Amino acid sequence: MPLDALGEASDEALLVAYGNGDRAAARALTVRLTPRILGYAARVLADRAEAEDVVQEAMLRLWRIAPEWRQGEAKVTTWLYRVTVNLCTDRLRKYGRAVDLDAVPEPEDGQAAAIEGLIEQDRAAALDAALGLLPERQRQAVILRHLEGLSNPDIAQVMDIGVEAVESLTARGKRALSRHLAGRRAELGYGDD
Repeated sequence: MPLDALGEASDEALLVAYGNGDRAAARALTVRLTPRILGYAARVLADRAEAEDVVQEAMLRLWRIAPEWRQGEAKVTTWLYRVTVNLCTDRLRKYGRAVDLDAVPEPEDGQAAAIEGLIEQDRAAALDAALGLLPERQRQAVILRHLEGLSNPDIAQVMDIGVEAVESLTARGKRALSRHLAGRRAELGYGDD
């Protein structure tokens, strides 16, 4: 595949190209997808190193299935999130759910002013901590929907549940997050809007 076409190619086209031996397609797909699934895994696991291991394994599995990939059966992103969700679930079960909040890295500075950056870091840490209090399936659904931006039907495929179950999980998760964060509005720099 020509280099200029890689940026415009669909995920599925890139995966098929890699399956046919195009290594540049694999690099393009890796650059495109890795940040998204790493962000998801890091939030679910609350451990950047574990998340990186999960992403590496998920990408290896993607490369292994590339030669047999049948376009039109599933989206690459849906398949990859599904694998990542399963790998995260396996890690959580293996190591338990204890989260050391002091070990969670602060989000990288988005080049905002120092005070704004600190407020955003506090908000992100509070959200991560509150997400850690949710039951596993609710946490996964909320992260996929509201932080990763997947649609409910895509989440249903990723989590292997119905759309109604996704809606229920995200609604319950949002309510629980609101309860966990309600007393911290002023501390996190939110007014009484």
